[in-house]
Amino acid sequence: MKNQKMRLNKYIALSGFCSRRKADEYIEAGKVKVNGNTVSDFGFSVTKNDKVTIEGKLLEPEAKTYIRYYKPAGYITTMDDEKGRKTIYDILPEEVQHLKPVGRLDKDSTGLLILTNDGDFINEFTHPSVKVPKIYRVCAQGKLNLNDLTLMEKGIEIEKGQIAYALARIIEFEGKNTVLEIILYQGLNRQIRKMLDFLGHSVISLKRLSMGPVDITGLKKGQFKYIKQKQIDQIKNYLKKLKKL
Repeated sequence: MKNQKMRLNKYIALSGFCSRRKADEYIEAGKVKVNGNTVSDFGFSVTKNDKVTIEGKLLEPEAKTYIRYYKPAGYITTMDDEKGRKTIYDILPEEVQHLKPVGRLDKDSTGLLILTNDGDFINEFTHPSVKVPKIYRVCAQGKLNLNDLTLMEKGIEIEKGQIAYALARIIEFEGKNTVLEIILYQGLNRQIRKMLDFLGHSVISLKRLSMGPVDITGLKKGQFKYIKQKQIDQIKNYLKKLKKL
């Protein structure tokens, strides 16, 4: 957060203490102080240099926050879109709308996204040298065979000079279609779709199940859950180990 002013309730929400709506309740109840003075004006603005307390507890300007989110289809993962397409920020609750995605999922894909305001964490998790495994469940048109899987593992040129790799296994055949589990260690744009298009098998559905040690278990579409600090510490240790490989 820079030194520009922002409304007090937004500052409180960014600190991770509570939502803006709840912050308004604390302000109305006279429980919020700025630099030692009680504030009851909803339009009051502060900067990161101000000391804001709620019931005596000093708030950090922007606490580090991490969530798991089950992205539904039909939304892109950027904060703003020049083309006016719907983004996940149109449906995310206000309290987490300041968080940025760790990697992306394209509009038609569903599944796990990690979002945070920790820029260092995003850089470490997505750096090409770290190679965090990401697991997907994909339904593709037609019946793939072992030769297709071998080609995916050896590498497919999806753009001029850009080789994409994937580990894949067939889970089952659904009528004329194939259900696959695919593991990526790269993060190329629309990688799975382009690889399967090259093989002549269009993607029907694509869902990300996990990113490293973080998975989608316990989430419903459109739902998010906070990741506890203990697990964040475990993830950071996991990333350190990957760097050494």
